[in-house]
Amino acid sequence: MAKIKIKTKKGAKKRFKVTANGLVVHHKANKSHILTSKKRGRKNRLKKSSVVNSVDSLNVKKLIPYL
Repeated sequence: MAKIKIKTKKGAKKRFKVTANGLVVHHKANKSHILTSKKRGRKNRLKKSSVVNSVDSLNVKKLIPYL
């Protein structure tokens, strides 16, 4: 019998990326609007992507099985 393929969740595919080492990376929130009230240093920190927590990365990898 053929193995059933798992569909990739498109929302997760757009939001997360898996690195070569297998870590899941995401972009930080709060960088889209009302930027005038936020300090320059805070906005610069929000530019950087960060690694997802190890517990949450297991759940994210289930959502994007082929990435």
